[in-house]
Amino acid sequence: MSWTGKLLHIHIAPEASHEMEELKEAELVAGKGIVGDRYYLGLGTYSPKPDCREVTLIEREALDALSRDDPPMQGSSIHVDPSEHRRNLTVEGVPLNHLVGYRFRIGEVILSGGRLNFPCRYLEHLLDRPVFLPLYNRSGLNCWIEQGGIIRPGDAIIPLNEVTDKPHR
Repeated sequence: MSWTGKLLHIHIAPEASHEMEELKEAELVAGKGIVGDRYYLGLGTYSPKPDCREVTLIEREALDALSRDDPPMQGSSIHVDPSEHRRNLTVEGVPLNHLVGYRFRIGEVILSGGRLNFPCRYLEHLLDRPVFLPLYNRSGLNCWIEQGGIIRPGDAIIPLNEVTDKPHR
């Protein structure tokens, strides 16, 4: 795999259902999550169901497609701001759907793609916009943090072309 992407935005929420806060930098802790985020604190909706939700990513390109009504599933364009989609990291130039089972680097951090994220009706209800079907199969990636560190918007994202030993599906 040959590509290079970029980290655009970092968001966390201190508890489930709270508004997302944008960060200028974040500390990621292996096996835990982003310091201050609901899943790091064990306060996320799915915290009782351990899974590879240490950090979640979504492609800017998927959000741009919604704005173009591409594919034309929702009947009109839908704008979703990076602070609204409930994922921690907004990235560009990163083929997230192809990273399940692979390691990649963002700044100092090494992530391992665990599973594709799927849209939920909760997000559709929260935004009061029909995003469920248009985001299906492009709602992002749930990851394990294998090596912690600091990340900042603008950091390069590069593939390590290594298969992970973490559970993935």
